[in-house]
Amino acid sequence: MAATARAESEPGSGETAQRRPAGPPKPSGNVRWIVCALLFFAVVLSYIDRLVISVLKPDLAAQYDWSETGYADLALYFQLAYGLSYVIAGRVIDRVGARIGYAAAVTIWTIGHVLHIAFTSTAGMIWARLPLAIGEAATFPAALAATNEWFPRRERALAIGIFNAGSNVGAIVTPLAVPLIAAAFGWRWAFIATGALTVIWVIAWLAFYRTPDKHRRVSAGELAYIRSEPQPRAEPATFRSLLKLRQTWAYMAGRFLIDPVWWVFLFWLPDFFNKQFGLTMLEFGPPLVAVYLMADGGSILGGYLSSRMLARGWSLNRSRKTAFFLMALCTLPIAFAAYVPSIWIAVALIGLACAGHQGCSANLFALPGDLFPRRMAGSVIGLGGLAGAVGGMLLAKYAGIILELVGSYEPIFLVAAFAYMIALGVIHLIVPHYAEADPSRIEPAH
Repeated sequence: MAATARAESEPGSGETAQRRPAGPPKPSGNVRWIVCALLFFAVVLSYIDRLVISVLKPDLAAQYDWSETGYADLALYFQLAYGLSYVIAGRVIDRVGARIGYAAAVTIWTIGHVLHIAFTSTAGMIWARLPLAIGEAATFPAALAATNEWFPRRERALAIGIFNAGSNVGAIVTPLAVPLIAAAFGWRWAFIATGALTVIWVIAWLAFYRTPDKHRRVSAGELAYIRSEPQPRAEPATFRSLLKLRQTWAYMAGRFLIDPVWWVFLFWLPDFFNKQFGLTMLEFGPPLVAVYLMADGGSILGGYLSSRMLARGWSLNRSRKTAFFLMALCTLPIAFAAYVPSIWIAVALIGLACAGHQGCSANLFALPGDLFPRRMAGSVIGLGGLAGAVGGMLLAKYAGIILELVGSYEPIFLVAAFAYMIALGVIHLIVPHYAEADPSRIEPAH
């Protein structure tokens, strides 16, 4: 047994790796990729809905006399509710499944999103942000649960990379589309129009999504391919038993260390461009589009790399960590982004770092599906989301203090540059080898 475990976890560049079967041939069916497309659009919509208010903020603040601290409270309560709900969302998805769970989550966040039109003060809008955060907290747990159901391990990171790229598309579309809607019809219609898109998505999701064995459009060949790596079906686990496992802490530590950097990218890049290069709100568009297009490429590349390595016979351990390492290298140059004389050099460095983040995320998000039974992975994902939210609140506080006292982004970019290598080191320290969680050590939740 020990020898077998070592063989799986050792680098697969020798004879053993060459002899390891690459798995069954890929079938001609593509239903699983239609599911991936639906997941992609859900992530796009989630980022559009959470970022609408940030695009409208300058006009709303001037029109309704918002204070900076009041707007900060919106972000604080959103992230707090998001992190706490992430844990609950993972457990709910484990119990009800991806189809019903995702539809319910999008419905809840759509209600909160449209509810923004009823308020004009930041204190009032907090009540709309809470259901928005609660619903959106289920986005990734549900998407990862669906991915675990529809994709074998050799394709899972690639699928995650593709739907995770939706976050960047959402971040691109929002500053381009929302100002046009608001200018033509008023700011309330920005919430109504984007909310209507999520209603359409829910209808499409409920009409199309089923588990592979219950989907009428899945061919026998595609179903056999999906089920070529069978996993035991298990009941949702207690958090107490999950927190006793190294695999859980590896995932939580990774999310705690890298999620906060992404939140900094989302919320502080316009401010950096303004302070460093004097860009106005009307000039943010091209740099932000360039940054998030690079991030899209990194998301897909990170997933492709590990999926390709697995297809070549590399071990799961080596494939995921090597891909993570290669993408983490892309984040190192951002340490110099605050020193460059040209905005487009800065955009290139920041975009490369965002690509690195998304590539690392694609492989980290695959960990619960890799190492836990399907019906337990959602709870692990929830714990990781909570860890990421806590880290995000801490780094946001750090960024605010640094900008107030130092007035420079150098210390913030320095943290961003090395967070990913540190995260990989911590993950490897906790789980040197990707061994599946022992089901006998996991207590089912009743």
